[in-house]
Amino acid sequence: MDHRLYLAARQRVLADLTARQQATPDLVSVLEEGGAARRWGAEQWPEGEIYVAGLVAQDVQDAAIDAGNRWPLCLACPSGPAHALHIEPDLGGPDPVWVCEESGQEVAELGRLRGQ
Repeated sequence: MDHRLYLAARQRVLADLTARQQATPDLVSVLEEGGAARRWGAEQWPEGEIYVAGLVAQDVQDAAIDAGNRWPLCLACPSGPAHALHIEPDLGGPDPVWVCEESGQEVAELGRLRGQ
């Protein structure tokens, strides 16, 4: 896998963590570990490079959920209970976007979430 693609994927997820004030040491560690694992996978299956960024975002999101924290929360819906966004397409590529789990509305490209 092209090292630049890995760094770009890492930067996009880190930008979203930072935008939502969730760039904690634990989640950044998950980002690093998940990125390394996904990078290895893409080296084994080069056609899978397009999925790395979205899959890493899903890995970090799963770790946040495991720690009892839904990330990222949807800020696009004006009312109703707090709910999360998820990455589409499901495999995370080729152009991953955050989508509201309630409305199905596209909220932002991966790496382009706005702060709270």
